[in-house]
Amino acid sequence: MAEVGAVAEDELRGSPEPGDLLGLHESIADLLATQGDWRRAYQHLRSALDIARAGSLRDTLTSSYNRRYLDQWLHDLPGGRHGSPGPHRHPEMAVALIDLDLFKNVNDTYGHLVGDRVLRRVADLLQEELPPGGFCARYGGEEFALVLPGVDASRAVRIADAARARVAHHPWSEVQPGLRVTVSIGIAHEPGSGNPGPVSPERQLRRADTLLYAAKHAGRNKVAYRDHETTRVITHSE
Repeated sequence: MAEVGAVAEDELRGSPEPGDLLGLHESIADLLATQGDWRRAYQHLRSALDIARAGSLRDTLTSSYNRRYLDQWLHDLPGGRHGSPGPHRHPEMAVALIDLDLFKNVNDTYGHLVGDRVLRRVADLLQEELPPGGFCARYGGEEFALVLPGVDASRAVRIADAARARVAHHPWSEVQPGLRVTVSIGIAHEPGSGNPGPVSPERQLRRADTLLYAAKHAGRNKVAYRDHETTRVITHSE
């Protein structure tokens, strides 16, 4: 029986999918428990729990983080609902909300399977060239969020517009002939500790959402942000 347990553990040295890896850890834990090896069984149960917890924070379609992870991350920031300093303290932060332009037309014209491929590819493109600590989360439906910690306003706009350009210039015709995909982005920047009366993460998200609609209204395939010097909404695109 001990040899069986060793063989099962050898299977973990490959590169199984997370779901398969979870099942392997649970099976090995059960096997080791029947042998009375409680210490190693416990280790595998802990590994299974870690995998399950990580999986609960990922979007199943795009493998980007999900809304639950985004909410938890923002909740831990200073100024969150409980004001907890949390592990993610940064002097300043930008949040961008991103919406695929006319995505319903993609589903209606090419079908939902193509639509799913588009969402996965957009998620991959959005996750490129992020600053340290930055991440992409699927906000819901065809909306994504980028969290950009520790960057000033001008860099945040450059990062967002580079993401917009990557999507616009991607060879979508290789996915489906005639397919074209663009995104609109609203980005809200919070200066951080030097700013009197820092806004809550929830309010920053609302600001980004308002700016997203400004980008849509300006013609789509644009980034909208607020210029702190003139306090007016500007669209930024090619």
